Amino acid sequence: MEFISIIMSNLIYGNLLMANKFTSDADIVLECNDTVNFSKKLPNDSVQLIITSPPYNIGKSYETRVSIIDYLDTQSELINELVRVLSPKGSLCWQVGNYIEKSEVFPLDIYFYPIFKDAGLKLRNRIVWHFGHGLHASKRFSGRYETLLWFTKTDDYIFNLDDVRIPSKYPNKRHFKGNKKGELSGNPLGKNPSDFWDQLHEDFDSGLWNIPNVKSNHVEKTDHPCQFPVELVERCVLALSNKDDIVFDPYAGVASSLVAAVKHGRKAYGVDRDKNYVSIARERLQHLLEGTLETRPIGKPVYKPTESSSLAQIPFEWLQLEGSVYK
Repeated sequence: MEFISIIMSNLIYGNLLMANKFTSDADIVLECNDTVNFSKKLPNDSVQLIITSPPYNIGKSYETRVSIIDYLDTQSELINELVRVLSPKGSLCWQVGNYIEKSEVFPLDIYFYPIFKDAGLKLRNRIVWHFGHGLHASKRFSGRYETLLWFTKTDDYIFNLDDVRIPSKYPNKRHFKGNKKGELSGNPLGKNPSDFWDQLHEDFDSGLWNIPNVKSNHVEKTDHPCQFPVELVERCVLALSNKDDIVFDPYAGVASSLVAAVKHGRKAYGVDRDKNYVSIARERLQHLLEGTLETRPIGKPVYKPTESSSLAQIPFEWLQLEGSVYK
């Protein structure tokens, strides 16, 4: 398949080189290409963190809907390339939702697991990312979570837990019996954020991660219909890579993963076949390097209307409706 080339000169910001074609001396690579073709350019064992949210085969503008079997076969070809380029100490994070056919749900993480397992990777966490807003269903319960599968290539992998710890709900909790009775029971650096990442501020305080999905009023929103929140990627970048490591997103979209990597001193590689998204992505990266890109800070509370807010008031018509839960 031929791809329309995007004519952009390589750019240098300070000491950082941003290239529109793969070159090993670039700090940021963003190429418009097929993801398998691009991946074949990368050296063996060269990438510390691969993180992406692949197309779900649900008919979005950037994908062609095929059978679930054909979809997984295509993904398997890519996954073999990704395993090849992944460092022995590296991690692969694969964030997916559900494929829906005739109202039947096919949980993609379940289908992907044996593919990664057959490729020799080891699952470390199945992270549940919960968000409060999305499409409303009428023939099943509305979906409000997706999963992120974290795999490693070996048992000797990078995991910087201290870089992503969160405040404890009960920092002054103490042991109540045994030889540590009366001593503080928590970790002074903070607690492990767990494998359930939620968007609600009150749950963040109790140990869950505050990561809203990117909707119309989100500060990071672009034209991409399924945009990765930078905040979600940042936690993976901090925990699973070190400075100057390479972070690669094989479905870069509008470059949320690359933004997260560059923000924290990593090298960033990305590829996408949609020339419009690549143009938006390159613009976002330019704004980041110029210091003008807005991203949502890690842990910022999600807006929640007060009881007196007009948004929180129950409409009079609903109160009169027979069978309403608001009566």
